[in-house]
Amino acid sequence: MIWVLDLLILLLVVICAIAAINVKDLLSATIIFGVYSFLMCLLWAEMGAVDVAFTEATVGAGISTVLFIAAILHTSRRSKD
Repeated sequence: MIWVLDLLILLLVVICAIAAINVKDLLSATIIFGVYSFLMCLLWAEMGAVDVAFTEATVGAGISTVLFIAAILHTSRRSKD
């Protein structure tokens, strides 16, 4: 039964990766990247690598996402795409 959860999380990770690459808006891509990192955290924790999961949660889903959003909010658009 636990392999079903692993496959579901892995499927969501692949969907998030494809969505982050294909989306045009940088803020949306950053949020999807944060969800991707959180799902990877869940996957690492499910496999028993709690230390890697904790690092992924703090660095990947936490600090990186906040820094990306701050960088995007401090930039301005040149065109009206």
